[in-house]
Amino acid sequence: MQKLVLASNNAGKLREFQALLAPLNFEVIPQGQLGIPSCEEPFHTFVENALAKARHASEASGLPALADDSGICVQALDSKPGVYSARYAGEPTNDAANNQKLIASLREISNRAAHYVCALVLVNSAKDPEPLIVQTRWNGEIVDQAQGANGFGYDPHFFLPELQLTAAQLDPAQKNTVSHRGKALRELIAQLQKRSTE
Repeated sequence: MQKLVLASNNAGKLREFQALLAPLNFEVIPQGQLGIPSCEEPFHTFVENALAKARHASEASGLPALADDSGICVQALDSKPGVYSARYAGEPTNDAANNQKLIASLREISNRAAHYVCALVLVNSAKDPEPLIVQTRWNGEIVDQAQGANGFGYDPHFFLPELQLTAAQLDPAQKNTVSHRGKALRELIAQLQKRSTE
């Protein structure tokens, strides 16, 4: 089993990645378990932040590292909260406060179109010149009333018209088949498999 450091301490993300990568024989270890502190995320794009986090975790651990930078972009708010999704309502990060601020920001706005973004970066080493990079979207819309007890982040307010459910109403396996993170990881795996045959 190959060890892979996840450049995140987010329990929800860890569960999703462990479930998605277990069949490929990867042991996903959160960076906090190795005493690696969180990396600064000073950039304005998901890809740049994910790359910085992956290099940081790999440098500190000496292992391959996987980093995800993800968030929600709301059309009517000029793509905010974007890369600031986790700390939209300030520090310390708090899902309930973030959701409350988002709903308040959309009061009296009828356009509720939104999408989750996931940028995934995998590096074999801190100075890997060819990191694997994938970025995907998951389209939906924001609803005022929280629905569902699964998921995390903005999931209870992220409504999927084609399913007539919020992301928080999906069971974990179903979410992994349709979510931004599930899509990104499947694309990353495809790239990994292609690279191994070249």
